[in-house]
Amino acid sequence: MLLKDKVVIVSGIGPGLGQHLAIHCANEGAAVVLAARTPDKLDAAEAAINALGLNTEVLKVPTDISDPDACTALVNAATERFGGVDVLLNSAYTGGKMEPVEDADLTDWRKTMDTNFFGSMQLSLAAVPSMKKRGGGAIVMVNTMVVRKAMAYNAGYGASKGALKTATAHLALELGQYGIRVNSAFMGWMWGPNVEGYVRQAAAEQGISEQQIIDGIAEHIALKRIPTDANCGKAVIMLASDYASEVTGACLDVNGGDFIP
Repeated sequence: MLLKDKVVIVSGIGPGLGQHLAIHCANEGAAVVLAARTPDKLDAAEAAINALGLNTEVLKVPTDISDPDACTALVNAATERFGGVDVLLNSAYTGGKMEPVEDADLTDWRKTMDTNFFGSMQLSLAAVPSMKKRGGGAIVMVNTMVVRKAMAYNAGYGASKGALKTATAHLALELGQYGIRVNSAFMGWMWGPNVEGYVRQAAAEQGISEQQIIDGIAEHIALKRIPTDANCGKAVIMLASDYASEVTGACLDVNGGDFIP
């Protein structure tokens, strides 16, 4: 088990990647702290974990990571229940408005930055003291291929995640002396609720089949298929585990070869 006896916080619990990350953590032996703004999503993730039959210890904490006090309260709750935090998976995000840069609503960019950049950093900094006390830890930032490969109408989202990429590198450099590793996983297209919804909408708007939309996306991916969010989540777990004990400050592309440096 890659995370046996670890205490893991997963932010951004919801249908899709966040829930899969929580399930992977449970399967790998961790105690799981679930964080999301919506209690219903926390309940759904807890039910999915309980269905595994592993007797996983689960703590649910409604959290808006854009609120610094909420980030502190989340870590305090995890510490009170489990004694500390070993791993933080920063999966919470907002996509912001999809629009041309020349028509950008910069107020929306700031809101997107509050979650994707400041929120992820606030939660990371809240977790660091606990990790120091435990002699080390791992933080994984779930980032996006949009930072690596520009995509139309994603500038606000990409800018927020680009800032996170830069800060993550500095965090890795500074925290290494405490045994805390900080890495990023850059996700591309992932087959899950969000992409499924996009495919349905795009097919309806263009008057073609959903399979044609899927094929058009897969054509640009080296593996010729859209990776699933469940499988992409496994790369995040690897970075959080001792299998990556010598890895920090890394940028791992998890996109089936859609972007190859």
